[in-house]
Amino acid sequence: TKEQLPDLHGHFSDLNLEAHMYASQWFLTLFTAKFPLCMVFHIIDLLLCEGLNIIFHVALALLKTSKEDLLQADFEGALKFFRVQLPKRYRAEENARRLMEQACNIKVPTKKLKKYEKEYQAMRESQLQQEDPMDRYKRENRRLQEASMRLEQENDDLAHELVTSKIALRNDLDQAEDKADVLNKELLLTKQRLVETEEEKRKQEEETAQLKEVFRKQLEKAEYEIKKTTAIIAEYKQICSQLSTRLEKQQAASKEELEVVKGKMMACKHCSDIFSKEGALKVAAISREDQGIELDDEKDSLKKQLREMELELAQTKLQLVEAKCKIQELEHQRGALMNEIQAAKNSWFSKTLNSIKTATGTQPLQPPQATQPPKEST
Repeated sequence: TKEQLPDLHGHFSDLNLEAHMYASQWFLTLFTAKFPLCMVFHIIDLLLCEGLNIIFHVALALLKTSKEDLLQADFEGALKFFRVQLPKRYRAEENARRLMEQACNIKVPTKKLKKYEKEYQAMRESQLQQEDPMDRYKRENRRLQEASMRLEQENDDLAHELVTSKIALRNDLDQAEDKADVLNKELLLTKQRLVETEEEKRKQEEETAQLKEVFRKQLEKAEYEIKKTTAIIAEYKQICSQLSTRLEKQQAASKEELEVVKGKMMACKHCSDIFSKEGALKVAAISREDQGIELDDEKDSLKKQLREMELELAQTKLQLVEAKCKIQELEHQRGALMNEIQAAKNSWFSKTLNSIKTATGTQPLQPPQATQPPKEST
């Protein structure tokens, strides 16, 4: 340091700060005791490539980069700086790389180092021979006291770091435990919700299956009723058609018989005097005493046949009206059954949608209004 850093060497001499007080740990441990590993890796690489001299180059580079701080520090401050602040500067890999570049640029001749080594050994031997034992003991005692103070300080710093680390770890552990408790609670709630959701889903599926079964039964019943009603309507229509055909035939037969009777009556001289060609009774001055018994009997028989035919015609018309009323009633029942089927479809659809929306946490949709089919006029 005397040749490379004379001002710093003078300051250390004024403080009685010798090199072994701070550099011995660097050299003995290859800077692994305090400095970060990223810097130590670079130093070991250079040591393998350049040899042991690189250790002195790194030490000089450290002193050069910290010269301003060391010139302002006292004895205790300098030792603390070497022990605490200096290693922190090189935690960044970029700072360590710059230090290695500066150490490689420092030139220290090997011959000069060997010369310094020989001079140091000769000086130590002469000092030991000339030095008073009492002074030597005092100096050793002072050195030991300084080493003890340094070790105590390091011990305090390590204890402080240990306590701080324990507190930080305890806080981190407490936070992790709290977070784990919260996560466990959330997990339990999630599992419970999952079980409830699955149960609700199962109930909804069962309800849907029941609704489908009920709807299927109602649909089958309605289809059966519709088929039955359709068959009855077709049967009544066939009956009405048969009755209409029969009525037409009977009317035609009645007209033919009436024409035959009219022809017979017009052929008879006595009957033609009584009845006109249209079949109306003439108002003549013929007395009943002049009519014959045969004419009265024939007239009575014709009237009787006419009444019977009119009665049969009235009954046929009445049956036709009853058949039409029955058909209209069946059509009305068919329309009511269709309305019930449509209402059942809408009710099942709305219940299914409401149950699904309730399960998913949304508002149920309003079911569409059932359109009523127009009723047939009776």
